[in-house]
Amino acid sequence: MASKLLRAVILGPPGSGKGTVCQRIAKNFGLQHLSSGDFLRQNIRASTEVGVMAKKYLEQGLPVPDSLITRVMLFELETMKTQPWLLDAFFTGDQREMGDFSVRIRDCGLSCQKREGTDGSYGFPRTLAQAEALDKICDLDLVISLNIPFETLKDRLNTRWIHQPSGRVYNLEFNPPHVQGIDDISGEPLIQQEHDKPDAVISRLRQYKDVAKPVIELYKNKGILHTFSGTETNRIWPYIYTLLSTKITPVHPEDTSQTFCAEEH
Repeated sequence: MASKLLRAVILGPPGSGKGTVCQRIAKNFGLQHLSSGDFLRQNIRASTEVGVMAKKYLEQGLPVPDSLITRVMLFELETMKTQPWLLDAFFTGDQREMGDFSVRIRDCGLSCQKREGTDGSYGFPRTLAQAEALDKICDLDLVISLNIPFETLKDRLNTRWIHQPSGRVYNLEFNPPHVQGIDDISGEPLIQQEHDKPDAVISRLRQYKDVAKPVIELYKNKGILHTFSGTETNRIWPYIYTLLSTKITPVHPEDTSQTFCAEEH
């Protein structure tokens, strides 16, 4: 099978293990893992027109409008027509996979106030309008959707603690710190973010379901949606690997029968 330029999107709710899957896809298949958050920060640092506009929203603790995110992403994707890539389309403030956005943009010289009810994360395409805009400039090869049981997601998120300055994340169930409540590297205290507390988690998961549904339906109707269900990333991954291997030659083949020890995001 000849290698080709593969353009893929992965989507899933907070706590679905999407970050782990993205890392494995990038490593094994040589796809560039694209983050709209990274591109947004680059524009802010460079003081581009879009970056200046986005900075104003962030400094007020407001989410950057979809229209600005779309402008950033369409411009960047136009420059990558000869490269294979993977887009991370996450939703509803999935800070584990993005990291605390207010922390990550400190190097941009921003002092952000985060308001209740706003999230600091930006996936693409995370809305139907964004997905339709992407369709106009690119024909996707496949879309991977992670379908994880509601109770599993709640448990993962409710036991998640972070070291806010670095963005390091721990899970009390499968990736606990060496000392409870303390970051392994810095020795500083860990915190549980408000959106990882039980009531907030339920709200985020419901919001994901509402926002993601039309995006999922769009790709299902196009015949490029592949849904993977389960409770453990390590059990889902071999099936994703097999699917991708039918589309593109792995650059780092692996034995998917092995047990992976990587952290689930």
